[in-house]
Amino acid sequence: MKRILLLCLSLACVGLQAKTRKAVFVIIDGVPADRIEQLRPPTLMSIAKAGHYSRAYCGGDVGCYNETRTISAVGYTNILTGTWFNKHNVKGNSNIEENYSYPTVFRIAKDQPRSVSTALFSSWTDNRTILLGEGREETRCLKIDYVCDGYDNDTLAYPHVPGDLHLRDIDGRVCDEAAKCIAANAPDLSWIYLWYTDDAYHQYGYGKFTDEAVLNADRQLAPVWDAIQKRQKETDEEWLVIVTTDHGRDVWGRSHGRQSQSERTVWMICNQKKLNRQFFRPTLSHVDIAPTICRWMGFERMEEIQTEMDGIPFVGKTDIYGLRAEPYDREVTLRWQHEGPNATAQIFVATTNDFARGKSDKWTKAGETDAKKKEFRLNLDDYGRSDFYKFLVCTPSTTLNCWLKK
Repeated sequence: MKRILLLCLSLACVGLQAKTRKAVFVIIDGVPADRIEQLRPPTLMSIAKAGHYSRAYCGGDVGCYNETRTISAVGYTNILTGTWFNKHNVKGNSNIEENYSYPTVFRIAKDQPRSVSTALFSSWTDNRTILLGEGREETRCLKIDYVCDGYDNDTLAYPHVPGDLHLRDIDGRVCDEAAKCIAANAPDLSWIYLWYTDDAYHQYGYGKFTDEAVLNADRQLAPVWDAIQKRQKETDEEWLVIVTTDHGRDVWGRSHGRQSQSERTVWMICNQKKLNRQFFRPTLSHVDIAPTICRWMGFERMEEIQTEMDGIPFVGKTDIYGLRAEPYDREVTLRWQHEGPNATAQIFVATTNDFARGKSDKWTKAGETDAKKKEFRLNLDDYGRSDFYKFLVCTPSTTLNCWLKK
């Protein structure tokens, strides 16, 4: 199966890169999609004008094995790993016990045979020390090259003030440092995190105050976008810029964490014009960001990791999406959606989840079919009795996975 996946991944590559590719993603915490659409913040709209804007979703699939809480650190980890909670195991913002067997895009970057420089600009230190796991044995002692964080712990420079307004000032510092670093050093992969908007919504809900908080975050981000545009104009670099939020909000705008439609609805902006259909489908989600960055950057050694990512790239070619498993007695029908030219879909089954323990699963090829048929039927008895099954459907441009568990 490894040989087949290698072929699929090689065919899915974007192509020979005439320019040096860079990627930066920005998370603006807890900003509802409807406010972005109403306010049309100038910096975000400038990025969207260069590329596209779309609504997306978070929270996994309601009532299924991958249902995921709509909470901040959970959302960040969905984005970082391209997986839902059932894999990365981040349940909330505290007492985090992350499963580092599912690597973040930063660890993937550092595992490349070539040198890839990384940067983090963040107001919350746990993003680096816990979610990315910098320096931990489980992440092979991951090291971020450029770090600007810890300002939330600097009470001398940023004393805590009522309304958490010091976080607004910290976000400004984060953006200023990011702009300077990008202008001077152009890290290959960067993450920028802005915190204050979520705090503002928790305190005030929907209203003029939080509208201004969103617009202020947009103004703070402007120097970063300016620095990227300048580098694209003056160097041989081509930048992928993705801006999103980590969760939606309840009807009042004060809370989140559950599975209401408004809490599950997020938004995404990308500066690239040539995006595939996934960016415009209802299935666009948090978990599509990591595989998009990996494909854009031409990352290698992705065979086994790709089998576990729950998202698909929105750059380059894709042709299948929306995989689900439907059991009936001992038969299972795998169903998916298909768009574009026909291709051969190859189907694999595993009855273990050893990947979650840092090992490899044994995959058995179940067969192949035309992707345009959108389904494949198999008998579980052919693979032995188990309470757990993993399925893969692979075409030359797309890899989908799903679970079936009792």
